[in-house]
Amino acid sequence: MKTLFLYTTSFLLGFCFSPSLSAQEVPKKRITVLLPVNASKRILFGAEKLTTALKAIGYSVAQTTEVKKTGNAKPLLILSRRSDALAGKAASVFKIDTASKAGKEGFLLSAKNGVILISGTDNSGVLYGCLELADRIKTGGNLPSQLLFTDAPEMVLRGECIGLQKSTYLPGRNVYEYPYTPETFPWFYDKQLWLRVLDSMVENRMNSLYLWNGHPFASLVKLKDYPYAVEVDDATFKKNEEIFSFLTKEADKRGIWVIQMFYNIIVSKPFAEHNGLKTQDRNRHIIPIIADYTRKSIAAFVEKYPNVGLMCALGEAMEGVGQDDIDWFTKTIIPGVKDGLKALGKTEEPPIVLRAHDCDAPSVMHAALPLYKNLYTEAKYNGEALTTYTPHGPWAELHRQLASLGSVQIENVHILANLEPFRYGSPDFIQKCVEAMHNVHHGNGLHLYPQASYWDWPYTADKTSPRLLQIDRDWIWYKAWSRYAWKAGRNVENEKVYWTNLLSKRFGTSSNAAKNILEAYEQQGQIAPKLLRRFGITDGNRQTLTLGMFMTQLINPYRYGLFTLLYNSEGPEGEMLTEYAEKEWRGEKHVGETPVQVINDVKEHGRKAVEAIEKAAASVKKNGEEFNRLRNDMLIYDALANNYAEKAEAALRVLRYKYSADIKDLEKAQPHLEKSLLYFQKLVDLTKNTYLYANSMQTGQRKIPIGGNDGKNKTWEELLPFYQQELRNFKRNLDSLKSPNNAAVAKQKTVLKNADVTLQTKPEGFYSIATGKELFSDTATYIKDFAEELSSLNGLKLSTAKQITNGTTIRFSNKAPVKVLVGYFDSKDTRYLQPPQLETDASANDFGQAEAKLSNALVVSGMPPVNVHTFTFKAGNNTLNLPKGICLVLGFVADAQPFPARDAGLAPGGVKKELDWLFE
Repeated sequence: MKTLFLYTTSFLLGFCFSPSLSAQEVPKKRITVLLPVNASKRILFGAEKLTTALKAIGYSVAQTTEVKKTGNAKPLLILSRRSDALAGKAASVFKIDTASKAGKEGFLLSAKNGVILISGTDNSGVLYGCLELADRIKTGGNLPSQLLFTDAPEMVLRGECIGLQKSTYLPGRNVYEYPYTPETFPWFYDKQLWLRVLDSMVENRMNSLYLWNGHPFASLVKLKDYPYAVEVDDATFKKNEEIFSFLTKEADKRGIWVIQMFYNIIVSKPFAEHNGLKTQDRNRHIIPIIADYTRKSIAAFVEKYPNVGLMCALGEAMEGVGQDDIDWFTKTIIPGVKDGLKALGKTEEPPIVLRAHDCDAPSVMHAALPLYKNLYTEAKYNGEALTTYTPHGPWAELHRQLASLGSVQIENVHILANLEPFRYGSPDFIQKCVEAMHNVHHGNGLHLYPQASYWDWPYTADKTSPRLLQIDRDWIWYKAWSRYAWKAGRNVENEKVYWTNLLSKRFGTSSNAAKNILEAYEQQGQIAPKLLRRFGITDGNRQTLTLGMFMTQLINPYRYGLFTLLYNSEGPEGEMLTEYAEKEWRGEKHVGETPVQVINDVKEHGRKAVEAIEKAAASVKKNGEEFNRLRNDMLIYDALANNYAEKAEAALRVLRYKYSADIKDLEKAQPHLEKSLLYFQKLVDLTKNTYLYANSMQTGQRKIPIGGNDGKNKTWEELLPFYQQELRNFKRNLDSLKSPNNAAVAKQKTVLKNADVTLQTKPEGFYSIATGKELFSDTATYIKDFAEELSSLNGLKLSTAKQITNGTTIRFSNKAPVKVLVGYFDSKDTRYLQPPQLETDASANDFGQAEAKLSNALVVSGMPPVNVHTFTFKAGNNTLNLPKGICLVLGFVADAQPFPARDAGLAPGGVKKELDWLFE
């Protein structure tokens, strides 16, 4: 051991007094970094980051390994895994504490008598220990002399995702179908951008990067049996190989798993065309050629990229819950991964993450775990939004069920449709959400979406030149989630100090000014979650909250496909506007969070956010342009809060009229509606020169407040005329109600006419829409009441038994475009065909069928009320394909025939009083 000391002394003397160095060039401070032999790339990367920090405070750094005998020069910095011999030598030679119970990715920092030991549980632990010490050096400006600190992450996987997807569909393709090409994703080939992303991730202690795409395999691997399936040319394929290899290698040395996500069942377009198939068909069952192609694609991918995990979405492009999900996962996906491992001669299983979306994930996992051990589950935390840190109900129960399976449940903060496109960074709200992930959902992993503009990555929606990057603008979003994923239960007061210091440095402000910026973030952070969970239609990205809502959506949300999980799981217990109004009229006790409470809350949050940001403005010395954009966002949120508050006040008075029939209630609604429009005009003024769009998904899937086909209706300026017309309609209809002849107020309904079609599929019979007419061939069910629009149509009489067993398929030809009217029974009973739901099925509007055109349109004996949706078909030979379940096919009408949407209000026992017409 004496020779160990002697060697290092001579090593350092030789280094310090080399004749090639003049006296002026000799650094004042020197340190030796002692590394293990054959140190991993992660340890070397950690050493590199630590070396940079040391040099910044004036140290000259020399590196050596345990094979070389080091001397007695100090300070000495030792990097080692806990299991390495080097850690044991450090304990015996330098009498330094090496005891650590840190778990996976954990580390010990121990400093004593000029020797600092970074001991990690694994390679990632050493890396994180290096980063921790580097941070302390940057903050303190010196090397700590006495230190004993242990740390480890709480969440097993802490990741962010990037979508290789676009705001609109590519020509000739469907949802999620985006091959990897420079034309579609030029940023994908930017190595410097990837290094910035990966460096920001490792700085935030993130260890997984999810790449989302519909079918990535045909851009990354070639198959001997299906050479025609590749979707890119040879030059692009080589570029893809190079950049994917670069990305995975750079990620690995930063302790980051790359996990490639894919949807099922989607195949490449060349493969589909070669075999006469669709690229995706939700109603298509598993067929051998698709199973074989997918299995071989996965095997080739695993063989080529063994350090890349897979994330599998069984929903959306498969028919919901069923045996197909289990079979596909256990007989196609897992065998494909095993085939790839066998070809490599490896046994270490890469992670497979099962997305618990639109599938029976517990059943799939029960079948899969005996076959494959390195499995994880993933489910959305608050749907496709951020609504609460007090989740409950059936959705929370699903998370707990997944967590109990023995694998790790990953919490997915998904899409954030209610936060787009503005900045969001409430550390307190985020910390409480992560605590809820642990304590309520029992999750132990984080899968984080961009804060906004997922479909437009890497850019934000800010109207700037050059465009802002999400990793720059939304730094606080990524830092807050990753900080609490590492450790959730941090002291609240200490956290205020932490964030205040960061904001002070970022904007060059005093501590008091930084506190005000933090306060603005915290106040603003409550507004969008409260608005959506109390007034919204859905947690999904078919609603863009920041574009406002129409009065009909507030007073009659069921007409727009209300997503009930938003209210029974994704917020504190409380009441909707319709429930509150009914209880108020009946004098019943209110329960939980009420609309009136939220109305008052959001106005106060908006006021306080603006007040706080204005107090900070004069103190800003750095990043002034970004501060001004942040300030503008606070003004926007204040206007948004007041717009919703005034409109909700108007809705409560309209809903009261439903029970009182007192015209004064409607008169009281008018000034609130007028004020809400003034606040929306303010939104227009604040956004027209600062934002490109409100929502980054600009396809037909977006429905609330209004359709977004072809990239339309994505700005506040575009929406303003609709809200102005809404107010004019209300004033006109209110004036009509006040006139003596108010019985004639309701508009005359359009009677739909049968279109000319030729049926290739012959039904069991036909029926006219009239009272007493039987609807099915195998039941005596008959029509009791119907909306007058339907009175001239001829429906197709079908067999309920066949519908339950086989679904409904109608083949027909038509010389002009037509709409097929399909009646969905309003029931969750699995016997009935469930209506299209964009929350779980991205193809649910491919034929314009997502929303009900005529709600409560028929009353049928012994069955629930019927809502009518329409499927639009071009001229030619067509097929209406519907999944299993009882439904009505009420006839065909010309696509050009006007068909205004409305709620007919028909219900067993009478007509419900609906007031949508007041605004139409």
